Amino acid sequence: MNKQQVIISLIICPIIACLIAWGGSQFGQTYNNLPIFALIVGLAFGINWLVFIPANIFQTEKFFDLTGSFTYITVTVVALFLTENLDNRSKLLAALVIIWAVRLGSFLFNRIMQDGKDDRFDDIKPNFLRFLNIWTLQGLWVTLTAAAALITITSSVRKELDYFAYIGLAVWVIGFLIEVVADYQKRQFKKNPANKGRFIQTGLWSKSRHPNYFGEIMLWTGVFIISIPVLQGGQWVAILSPIFVFLLLTKVSGVPGLEAKAEKKWGGQTDYEKYKKNTPILVPKIF
Repeated sequence: MNKQQVIISLIICPIIACLIAWGGSQFGQTYNNLPIFALIVGLAFGINWLVFIPANIFQTEKFFDLTGSFTYITVTVVALFLTENLDNRSKLLAALVIIWAVRLGSFLFNRIMQDGKDDRFDDIKPNFLRFLNIWTLQGLWVTLTAAAALITITSSVRKELDYFAYIGLAVWVIGFLIEVVADYQKRQFKKNPANKGRFIQTGLWSKSRHPNYFGEIMLWTGVFIISIPVLQGGQWVAILSPIFVFLLLTKVSGVPGLEAKAEKKWGGQTDYEKYKKNTPILVPKIF
């Protein structure tokens, strides 16, 4: 991104967040006459901007992913603390978000500590505006991804657990297990010196070229399904949650980048071309 694009992003991200906060706050509870959902959207950005300060001073990205997970956990806990008359649906959604955030945050933090750095940040860190933009985007990422859960938790509408909750929970559990197993299999594969320079094509990776991303999309879809019975009016902005995760991972920062990297590394090799031809890019083949 050039300087003009970065500045535009820095302006647009908070505007999008404000629109989401406005819609998601309809039929929502308030704290000191302020919409709770809007407050926690502001908190999501505030945490990331605060951590950006030492990250920029020391030119480090080691706490970026950990901050993302910490933000998810913090905004969820604050939503629970400020909201009255919590029901089982709200508690279930909070538990699912926190479990996911703890697992992913610890996994990514351990990975970067073992690898020493994240080379995606090499060209970004020296540029103040670009580095700030990454942390701003993380605030928007948290807001969009967790919107369905947070809107439901802070809503004035309460519904007992129903088939939407049970179906959504089942979808979440399956997606979560797929993501956890896929990440574990790839990490173990990369830790084996014999696999240096090779690509993984075993386990879940023999069924999909990006099974962890499929699991991620699936689990956030499950969260949205659980939220459906509560949503009213502007709260339907929550549908952006699974849509955003799908578009982010398939069109922006997930699949496209990894596919390009793999093509550069192994493109033209017989085994990789065969793997690419026989293995779906996202949705795992059953047989």
